[in-house]
Formats: sequence, C-alpha cells, structure tokens
Amino acid sequence: MQPAKTNDARNSRDLASLAYQHTLFSLVPQSEVQSDGPCIYVEGKGVHVTDHEGRQLLDMMSSTSRANSLGYGNEEVARAMYEQALRMHYSGTTRFLSEPTVTLAAKLAELAPGRLSKVCFVSGGSEATETAIKLARQYQQNTGKQRAFKIISRWNAYHGSTLGALSVTDWLNVRDIPDPRAVGHSFVANPMCYRNPFGMSEEAYADHCARHLERQIQLEGPELVAAFIAEPIMQAHGVQIPHRNYLQKVREICTRYGVLLIIDEVITGFGRTGKWFVSEHFGIEPDIMTMAKAMSAGYAPIGAVMTRDEIADALPVFRHVHTFAGHAVACAAANAVIAIKEREGLIPRAAELGAEFGANLAEAVSHHPIVGDVRGLGFWHAVDFTRDKKTREAFADDTVKAVVRRMRDLGVVASAIGSPLIAGKEHLDRTVEVCARAIAEVAKERGLA
Repeated sequence: MQPAKTNDARNSRDLASLAYQHTLFSLVPQSEVQSDGPCIYVEGKGVHVTDHEGRQLLDMMSSTSRANSLGYGNEEVARAMYEQALRMHYSGTTRFLSEPTVTLAAKLAELAPGRLSKVCFVSGGSEATETAIKLARQYQQNTGKQRAFKIISRWNAYHGSTLGALSVTDWLNVRDIPDPRAVGHSFVANPMCYRNPFGMSEEAYADHCARHLERQIQLEGPELVAAFIAEPIMQAHGVQIPHRNYLQKVREICTRYGVLLIIDEVITGFGRTGKWFVSEHFGIEPDIMTMAKAMSAGYAPIGAVMTRDEIADALPVFRHVHTFAGHAVACAAANAVIAIKEREGLIPRAAELGAEFGANLAEAVSHHPIVGDVRGLGFWHAVDFTRDKKTREAFADDTVKAVVRRMRDLGVVASAIGSPLIAGKEHLDRTVEVCARAIAEVAKERGLA
C-alpha cells in the first residue's frame, strides 16, 4: 500500500533534519537511524497513523511501546482529560489526592485479581518496578525479615531502564552498559517456547525453571530474599507463554519461603490477552502487581502498583514519593479508557478475534522454511523465525528486522508483538496477508525460501 503523499516535502525534510540534530535516539543504533531515517508520526486516527512523509500506515503494534490499546484520536478520552485539566489538573502528591485518582484506585481494586486492593500510582512502567521493589523490601523489614533486600529475577527479563528496574533486567538491549547496577540481584532460568538452552520439552523446562527459583532462594538465603519479580508472559523476549503449572509452582515456592511475588503486568495488563490481567489466565494472585502502558491507552503517562491490605497496612509509612503520582489528568484518561473497554466489550472481543487471528496467521506462515513457531494470546502474537526447522537455530543477522521493514513498506507497522484492541477483522486479515507476503519476499531475496 503506497498512498499519495500529502505533506509538503520541505516540511518533511525539516522535521527529519531537526530530529537528527536534536534527538538522542534510544535503543536504536545510530547507523540504523542514519540509514532508515527517523520515524515521525504527525497524525493518527483509529488504527492508522500518518508519518512526516505523508504515508498512511496500519499500526498493528499499538505504537512502539504497545501502549495505544484504543488506537488514535479517541475524542472521549481527550475530552475527559481536557475537562479534568480545567477543573483540577494537579493536586500534589503524598496525601493530597484528586477525585479521578480515588475513583481510579477503586476501579482497579474491582478489576484486579484476587485480594489486590491498595494502589500506589506512578508515571510509568520503570517507576512501577522501582516502587514494587521498595514496597517489598519495606514490608519484609517491617514484618520480621529485617535484612531482606535481595530481589530475584529471570534470564532475558525486561522490567524497565531506571537503576532499580535495570538491576532486575536481563534483556541484552539495555543490560549491557558499563555502569554498575544495584547490588542484591540475581537471575534464574525463564520458561521459553519453541527453543530453550537445554533442548528440553516446554513442560520439562518450565519445571526446571521453577526448581531453579527454589534453589536460588535457598542459595541466597530465604531470610535475605525480599521478592521474586516476573512478567506472566515475557514480552521483550518474544511472547514467551509459560506452561500453566509454572506460575502456580512459582506462587507455591514464594509462599513457602516468605518471598513476595511481584507480577509485572506493565505490558500484559488491560486487555491485550483477552483478560484484564494475565494473572487471571493462570489462576494466581500476586503479592504485588505492576501496571502501566495500556492503562491510559497511551493518552497520558501513568502506571500503578497494587498490593493486598495486609502488606500495605504493615508499613507505618511507605517511604516513597513521585511528583506526578496519581496526576489528575492522567487518572481521568485511565478512567475513560477503562469505561470504553468495558462498555464496548473490547476485552472478550480480543479473546475471540485474537484466537481467529492466531489461527489464520499460523495457517498463512507456519509452512514457510524460516518460520519455526506462531504463538500468542488474545491480540498478542509472535512469529518465531529459524534458520533450520530441525535445529531451531535462531537468525543472528537482520533477517527478522528485514521482514518487519518489508511489512512497513507494504503499509503495516508491526513487530513480533502487539495489536490495538480496536483492530477489526479486516485489519487483522490485512496483517496476516502482509506478514505472509513479507516473509516470502525477504526469504526469496536471501535465498532462504
């Protein structure tokens, strides 16, 4: 799809030039920015965006961060933010709250799994991780484990890029920096679909991962371990859906040793998988749960940490503060987003359409020599590529990136993860068609077909 360009070419060049001169690009190599150019979106409506060169694209990523779960240009959300900004845009922090902040906290307590009922608001996912770690340590120190400071995470985990969040992150794109990370952090094996380091079956490897966690708690000293943090489905590592028994075993292990279980739902929460939270799929109750991204559908920076009454009430004072925690306008956006998702039945719709999308995607591409696996849940699917279906060897070059670039050239913005909840069957079908075509074309060009 190559629509007519509508922007003035000079303005297009000016924007790109300004981006080159004044923007420090994160995660993307400078050489890649120079070769492919910056991506500047100037307008969005529904599931489509228009870039600075006037190209209209179908955005099936829910934006780069997967936050835009309601797509673009939702007037109801924008109006709720506008009206709140006029009425009371900011009330401060600590004990100073706004009306939409209290309303949102009560709504989250209604939606959250199990007995999670107390909410601490933050501005995004990294802050949520930092807050969860602080909460876990302070709870342990106030209830008898006075020396507990260690946090256990997993191989290939991503929990954010601030110092505390980075210290529980093992994703190579942000992990390998020269700065030292915070002390007291260790990592255990994570469940993986399709391939794992020991060539075990998925179920056997999931059991191994659970046993590794228990052994690590014993090794670190249960009296020193404050918490174990995990995404219920790992996102940066490629939609790694664990065997159902894994998280239930993790829950049992954490309870046995008095280690708090922090479940990171920053990417998975608010409907992406066909449930409000992935924890519901696996029948577990976290001790602490983090959330952000789709919470406001990308309209305002907001996140939250939730816990149970007995954990929150064990702290005489929670020694923690953020300037924009519970910002009134951001909370108004989140309240409107949740109301829309409930009213329009977008969560069960994601489960229904997502199952059909996954089946169609698998049928369209699974036969291809470079496709090893197609997996997902709800509106969250990944294609796992391989050089060799027998050995399941992953590509070490840019073949996967080339497929993503080709899909963009054909008018669909994609990566291995994410779709907006408002996407219709026609958008999902178009994505399947373009994905299959992009894989075939790239493979043929590289002699891999």
